[in-house]
Formats: sequence, C-alpha cells, structure tokens
Amino acid sequence: MLTIRCAKCRKKLFKYEKIGKGKVLRCFKERISHLQAEPHQESLCCTCGEVIGIDKGEYYQMNSLRFTYTGKKENS
Repeated sequence: MLTIRCAKCRKKLFKYEKIGKGKVLRCFKERISHLQAEPHQESLCCTCGEVIGIDKGEYYQMNSLRFTYTGKKENS
C-alpha cells in the first residue's frame, strides 16, 4: 500500500494499492481506499486547492509533480 500526499501542503490524500513496478501514473479507483481528497467533476483536488489528478473514468491520471508517496509497491 502506498500513502499518497499533497506535495504542497503534505496532507494525506488517500491510500493506494499499487501493483507492479514503475511510476504512479494512473490510480485506478477500485484500488483507492481512505479517500480524503476532494473528487470534483473532472479532477481530484487537495483541500489546499492543488489539482492532483484528472478523472479519466476508471482511473485518475496523476500529475507526478503535485504529489508524493511513501510505502511499498507490490511486485507481480
């Protein structure tokens, strides 16, 4: 599980079950738990106003400059 945080204010946004190696480019909605960010119509925003990702239907297309993460990725 990865803990995704806002790069600007360091607030915890959500926990994400990352499967496989590689960067966090897409966060699939069914793997997100403990969502504390604000999902708007077309984006995923922190309470400080920072846009973390863009809603693409089944997943959020993440902006890698706007978030940080800690935790371990599950290799498959």
